[in-house]
Amino acid sequence: MDDTVRLRHMTAVYITRGDQILLLYRIGSRVVPPSWCGVGGHFEKDELNDPEQCVLRELLEETGITAADIGGLKLRYISLRLKNQEVRQNWYYFAELKNDQIKLSECDEGTLEWVNINDILEREMPFSAKECLKHYLKIGKYNAKLYSGAAAENGTDWAELREF
Repeated sequence: MDDTVRLRHMTAVYITRGDQILLLYRIGSRVVPPSWCGVGGHFEKDELNDPEQCVLRELLEETGITAADIGGLKLRYISLRLKNQEVRQNWYYFAELKNDQIKLSECDEGTLEWVNINDILEREMPFSAKECLKHYLKIGKYNAKLYSGAAAENGTDWAELREF
């Protein structure tokens, strides 16, 4: 039996527009079953040290939204989860839509939808994404802190990540 543990690096961004957040119903993923999540994806080799570059590329590819269309892009959560012999590291960003005239592109990876923030957690999501949004809605949206979290069966333990 091969017990080698691999790494999988992914980013996602949650774009807010008033009391709504943009979600993607992702289909055809090799990693997660069809479910709702933020816009994002896997790092390219040249992006491994620059998750913001990755998330902006994925945002443009999946929605047509450019960096100029959003404001306040900020890394807010980094999560770790061991799944299928992979340490899955997710970099979660949040931003606000500045250009409310933007028309979303057709997305080859699923369906884009603006979802009321109060209805977000009712959607079927990957474990780490739902854990991130639970914490964000309860605590994170009221501050600008960066959190790191380690996933376990009963939830994710989030801690403020501070520079020292």
